[in-house]
Amino acid sequence: MSLIPLLTRLSLNSGCADSMRCESILAEAAGKHSSLIDALLDANIVDEESFAAQLAEEAGLDFVLEPEMDDSTTLHRQFPAKVALRHRILPVARVEGGLMLLTYDPFDLEARQAVGREWPKPVTWAVGTRYRILEGLRQGYGVGAEQFDELIEGRDPNAEDDFEQEVTQLDEEEEEASVMNFVNQIFREALRERATDIHIEPLEKNLRIRYRIDGALQEVTVPPDIRALQASLVSRLKIMAQLDIAERRLPQDGRINLELDGNPVDVRVATIPSVNGESVSLRLLTRQNFDMDMLGLDAETRTLIEGLLKHPNGIILVTGPTGSGKSTTLYTFLKQLNTKDTRIVTVEDPVENRLDGVVQIAMRPEIGLTFATGLRAILRGDPNIIMVGEMRDLETTEIAIRGALTGHLVFSTLHTNDAVSGITRLLDMGVEPFLIASSVRAFLAQRLVRKLCDECKKPAELEDSYLTEVGFPLEKKSGIHEAGGCRACRNTGYRGRMAILEICVIEPKLSELITSNAPYSELKKRSLENGMVTLRNYGWNKVAQGQTTIEEVLSNVDQ
Repeated sequence: MSLIPLLTRLSLNSGCADSMRCESILAEAAGKHSSLIDALLDANIVDEESFAAQLAEEAGLDFVLEPEMDDSTTLHRQFPAKVALRHRILPVARVEGGLMLLTYDPFDLEARQAVGREWPKPVTWAVGTRYRILEGLRQGYGVGAEQFDELIEGRDPNAEDDFEQEVTQLDEEEEEASVMNFVNQIFREALRERATDIHIEPLEKNLRIRYRIDGALQEVTVPPDIRALQASLVSRLKIMAQLDIAERRLPQDGRINLELDGNPVDVRVATIPSVNGESVSLRLLTRQNFDMDMLGLDAETRTLIEGLLKHPNGIILVTGPTGSGKSTTLYTFLKQLNTKDTRIVTVEDPVENRLDGVVQIAMRPEIGLTFATGLRAILRGDPNIIMVGEMRDLETTEIAIRGALTGHLVFSTLHTNDAVSGITRLLDMGVEPFLIASSVRAFLAQRLVRKLCDECKKPAELEDSYLTEVGFPLEKKSGIHEAGGCRACRNTGYRGRMAILEICVIEPKLSELITSNAPYSELKKRSLENGMVTLRNYGWNKVAQGQTTIEEVLSNVDQ
């Protein structure tokens, strides 16, 4: 008996306004022998909770909206991961000597047959929503658990790692494919969660995997006894990055080029030897659009930056600590300026993102290709715009200044706490004051703060005394919001990040102060008189607009 008429009726009762479209989606799925219910949910044409409740009623089963996990660790260890994950079945409670299993497709006969084969005890079925079942599976079994079950079978998780044994195992095609699938699942999960980094860290009795999401580390649930897979996992990553798997005593770094589900991903790999084994850090570099909108700039700041980018020559320096988004900002500027009649050349360490139409040079100090030598070569190559990854030394800085004074627009970065400190940093490096005053157009200090999740943010009620203590303007307090927590943001209250900026423009009076070796306090005072908005005040403006929180600004910006 066809399920299409039944599912069409339930869909119309659950928010679908177009019966023809519903029938078309179901017929297409049936023709491909794929899940009809998955097809409906993927099309996002029904209210999932209402649809699941009606499915339960039609199947004569209980509907469980919020499953309360009954001793979930033990349940997940008992019920086989390969069945639960392959058929998306979630064990939620013990009932009558068996288990209650949650499904979002009560008509999936293949799932019931698999349970019958793999689970000999009694089963009580109930219906839940797909998103809560998938969330429960991720939390309960951990990333890559389906492949892990096959890999771990027959191993002693407490046994010491043996290198020769691991190499032999990696040579076996079947296990190699399983390890690869396990690694790919880790990457897929990280990309789905918008992670920028993956850290695989051996502990004394376990292996920890953490993702960096919106700048914050979040631990990932992993299968139990994953420590038994540590050496195979690290070896597989090192093979993918073309590193020496026999070398475990020294740090190594490499690169992996992946294509997952049709999306290209570049991965920077760094291994660090520790007392518990090798730790692996993976930086995920996905292809980005580098649009000015992604920086989240207010109108006034965007106008100021666009004015700076119109200069035909000079140096624009972006400052800030590691991880503050300096490279992303520079790539965004280059994308704006990348036209058919402009030649742009960069020298970077390393090249993190590829830009079409831009000549990008990767530093290789071991063969003498440094920022200074690369920059000299660039100046002989008739560029219009130059980007130097970082002003690390006096030689590089002086060559960049010479390039700016001979008609080139130069971008680079510095590590300083604020914009005006960029001036003093160049002076400390030994750059002559008159060269700074005549070549630098502006210093842009930058930090990244997490954005409030639009789905769950809520107005905050804070005491005036607290706002006064942190320096927040009381007249703007009506716009303050705080983090909530929902499925869209992994219950963190934040989703995505934005830049907060401090722009010090080098104008005539400030140039005079620089040339006369004025102290930092005078340089800062003049910049403020010229309209510079400090990082803290820029952040307060974003708080007042309900885009981030006071805590985010305080934790990322000094007074």
